[in-house]
Amino acid sequence: MSELSHVDREGRARMVDVSAKSDTTRIAVAAGELRTTAEVVALVRADDMPKADVLSTARIAGIAGAKKTSELIPLCHQLALSSVKVEFGFTEDTITIEASAKTKGPTGVEMEALTAVAVAGLTLHDMVKAVDPAATLNGVRLLTKEGGKHGHWERPAEQEPVDIPTLADEPEPATEDNVPEPISDADERTAVVLVASTGAAVGTRADTTGPVLADWLGGLGFSVRGPLIYADAEIDIGLADALRFEPSLVISTGGTGASPTDATPEATLAVLDRELPGVAEAIRQRGTAKFPLAALSRGVAGLAGRSVVVNLPGSPGGVKDGMAVLEPLLDHLLAQVAGGGNHDNK
Repeated sequence: MSELSHVDREGRARMVDVSAKSDTTRIAVAAGELRTTAEVVALVRADDMPKADVLSTARIAGIAGAKKTSELIPLCHQLALSSVKVEFGFTEDTITIEASAKTKGPTGVEMEALTAVAVAGLTLHDMVKAVDPAATLNGVRLLTKEGGKHGHWERPAEQEPVDIPTLADEPEPATEDNVPEPISDADERTAVVLVASTGAAVGTRADTTGPVLADWLGGLGFSVRGPLIYADAEIDIGLADALRFEPSLVISTGGTGASPTDATPEATLAVLDRELPGVAEAIRQRGTAKFPLAALSRGVAGLAGRSVVVNLPGSPGGVKDGMAVLEPLLDHLLAQVAGGGNHDNK
């Protein structure tokens, strides 16, 4: 039988001695969601709440919470965190929260990632309670962790949280007027926005491309995760993160040029099963028609399993060109990838 590491042989709480463990890079990703109303989701996305700048406030709170984990959780070790990221996504009535924590040390950062999610979620609740005091923070959980003796761990799919019904959730008896339409998983289109920017990742510059893409995709009916912001040197980790839940679409911005640090195309090609060269070339041609230097973009597009992955340049103009090219293609492209779509040219 496994033993609880924070309890000694006499059953007393203790802090585990990690001095004999080797220092390795440790990464943990956690998630949760604030269940609220469609009105609140719309207000937060439009930055129109009575307490403004909701997401920025919750993001800062989550990062601060991760840094104070050892003060909040009595038996946690103090860690020198090298990175904490907090990102948000939206469904019709939910604000999703995802946090990643990274360090190089003798013990993991699971609790830091979980604390970041919990504090960010509670801050969201504080920000929206004037409109929806019944909002609930659900499903705070660890998704993945890397490093240490056990290496990679990923949460099994069957362990994902499910809603627990309450008396208030008990449905009305079915009648001819209120029988719901069946919902197919195929009807939900999911997208991830990924930003390759070392400056944005360390906080020295503001990302101006990711939010534009997220708003655009939300307007097209996608459930959007992100923007996920990664340094150029870690864009391969970002792509793995973006593809973890097999979204319909991943759009990246940045890291497509000729600079020695631009690595997005190489990282993307490493995960693609098939390329869509015509899509990438159409985006380049549209940009070159207005700005000749757009020809230097090395962005690629293709399929990773059943996820469509498209690289866009890291400039607002390049993103606008990409949106203009992609919008008339997406419905047909995603239908084909899902096994449908009309191949008849007549």
